[in-house]
Amino acid sequence: MKGLFCQIDRSELKFFTQETTLPEVLGSHEVRVQVKACGLSPVDLKFLEDVGMQRSLIPVGREVAGVVQQVGPKVSFFQPDDEVVGILPLDSTWSGLCEVLDVDEQHLVEKPEKLSFVDAAAALQDGLRAYSALHTHARMAAGHTLLVLDGASSLGLMCIQLACYHGVKVLTTAHSQQQHTFLEQLRPAVARVIPVYKNWSDLLPAVQEETGGLGVDVAVDSGVRLQEKEEPEESRLLPHKHDIISVLAVGGHWVTSHQDLQLDPPDCRLMFLKSASLSFLNPEAWVAAGAQQGRYLHILRDMMEKMSAGVLRPQAEAAVSVQEVLVAMENVQLQRRKKAVVQL
Repeated sequence: MKGLFCQIDRSELKFFTQETTLPEVLGSHEVRVQVKACGLSPVDLKFLEDVGMQRSLIPVGREVAGVVQQVGPKVSFFQPDDEVVGILPLDSTWSGLCEVLDVDEQHLVEKPEKLSFVDAAAALQDGLRAYSALHTHARMAAGHTLLVLDGASSLGLMCIQLACYHGVKVLTTAHSQQQHTFLEQLRPAVARVIPVYKNWSDLLPAVQEETGGLGVDVAVDSGVRLQEKEEPEESRLLPHKHDIISVLAVGGHWVTSHQDLQLDPPDCRLMFLKSASLSFLNPEAWVAAGAQQGRYLHILRDMMEKMSAGVLRPQAEAAVSVQEVLVAMENVQLQRRKKAVVQL
């Protein structure tokens, strides 16, 4: 039984498959799961190093969906043949690409019967990020105005749909004409799609027009630019930090995915004048903090229910085969493809 792993080779990540062996005896609260689909996300070496979990051999693929084969003697949530989904913990020694793996029952929730394994595994990470951004950090409520930067991204799409469901007015940005057309066809519809692929200077006037000059209550980004010049070409598609601060309303909240965000004194002064607040979006905090386990599982259950009901419809991911997994993971790590899902 092979799993997908990576290790650092001359400052670069090297991905490879390796044989793994199941233990003969299950732990008291462990569940043995036959994996049907696994989502692939980039490996964040810096984060693993910061939390002291960087190892010589790092398992890859943590977003899994499958069927319970066997349960430990003290397992109370699941029985054999239950369909489950979950995110493997940071310290797991298992790769989600293993055909069968063992995981503590506290990291799994039931998968609705009519939801496919591939869709469930593909949406886990981005759905968790969207829930964390809008519910946990921003305290989203009906009547708020939300700006989703890069609405056509997998995170952006989940944020848009979740916000529309709760009666929030949604504005979003498009990075190309194709994305613009796609976002305008979403149902339920967003209030406005702002094209920024020509010039980011169009953002502030559009937001002011839609909000009567008040600004947005919540802004969620997928990354930001820290400098106006001398940045890689792909970074120019990201908003500058001042763009986001400028569109916030008084008491507004900015949720950022940028790990190394640096605010200069003028930025802080503008935030202070608006009495605005800032949160960092790190979905791994749920898995790392055992005290929040109940809320974390509640989020996963609610996400699965909304996906089953058609409220949340993630972008369709073309599932790759196990034979294509090495190429797919390398593309994900290089950001050529932001997401991939493997069907076992």
